[in-house]
Amino acid sequence: MAKEELIEMQGTVTEVLPDGRYRVTLENDHTLIAYAGGKLKKNHIRIIAGDAITLEMSSYDFSKGRITFRHLPPRTGSAPARPAFQRRR
Repeated sequence: MAKEELIEMQGTVTEVLPDGRYRVTLENDHTLIAYAGGKLKKNHIRIIAGDAITLEMSSYDFSKGRITFRHLPPRTGSAPARPAFQRRR
């Protein structure tokens, strides 16, 4: 068990950096460098600039974090209509 509990924050990815790192701006306008956690890498979840994310930070270093969840973008309107020439399966 960890000595200190992790701090969970919400933020937005502002820039994708090399080597699997991301520049993230938190809700309180603090900017830090984060990397994708193990489950995100294992399941090949892509993170792009503009995504809303949840990340964990250590209480010792507020300049680094680990992305633990990528939030889905809000849906707009109804589902697109299927073209008439496509067969239903």
